[in-house]
Amino acid sequence: MSDRDINLTQSAPTNEKQTTLDKASDYGYEKVRSSFTKSFALAIYAGIFISIAFVFYLSVTTGSGGAPWGIIRLVGGIAFSLGLILVIVCGGELFTSTVLSTVGWAQGRFNTAQLLKCWGRVYLGNFVGTMALLGLVMAAKLYQLDGGEWGIHAMTIAQGKLKYDWSQAFALGILCNFLVCLATWMTFTSKDSIGKSLLVILPVAMFVSSGFEHSIANMFMVPLGLAIKAVSDPAFYIAHGHLASDFSQLTFYNFIVHNLIPVTLGNIFGGGILVGLGYWSIDQKKDDKKELDQAVTAQNR
Repeated sequence: MSDRDINLTQSAPTNEKQTTLDKASDYGYEKVRSSFTKSFALAIYAGIFISIAFVFYLSVTTGSGGAPWGIIRLVGGIAFSLGLILVIVCGGELFTSTVLSTVGWAQGRFNTAQLLKCWGRVYLGNFVGTMALLGLVMAAKLYQLDGGEWGIHAMTIAQGKLKYDWSQAFALGILCNFLVCLATWMTFTSKDSIGKSLLVILPVAMFVSSGFEHSIANMFMVPLGLAIKAVSDPAFYIAHGHLASDFSQLTFYNFIVHNLIPVTLGNIFGGGILVGLGYWSIDQKKDDKKELDQAVTAQNR
């Protein structure tokens, strides 16, 4: 039996009543031990679900310029929560919640190489899913909705995601996945699908309405803007009061360097470290104190 097999057969905590941390540990353990085929397929679905949610967001916020800014963003955020609800209820491997597997890693249930392989296949699967839905959206010509305002709105949002410097994008990624992983963490306390769905709505609505950055959502949103830009002629821009040069910052290079890389790293830090390892370290301190108290009690006997 290999070291990998030994590590992956480490059992879950045997307490009859599992704590939320135990459930989080099992959550990551199951993801790491999953076969490549199953994990990759579920990751594709998750990428599709998140992309569908962004289509929903675009559809409910297009043409809303006269409405209060905060209300529109709240409505859009609630619409976008559909993505995480689909992932949780229908089943999917989403990179931003998969980083919670740091709990099982910290407990020694699998090693660093296994953790990174899991993250890598889920990230790649999510990308394939976002590209699949992007192809369908472009084939359906959804960018022509509302006389083309849908497409202009999509490009505006996509370019807006590229305006941040590296540190700002990293911080926005931290804030986003702090909330996504807290939402996922809360679902460990519920046993039914309705309860889980309700628990994730407000955290997701909050991060979307506040403009926090989600790496997998951006894998769909920015390439969508790039694709619409590629098929649009000058007349399209002029008809909506724009010039092609208004979207000059919307480039593949800017997307990778100024958004995807720092946001992905921020997502890992916000979810995997602040939430996953944060709660694990608190639990460790509780255990250490309990052991110390037991040792002092035994010594005083």
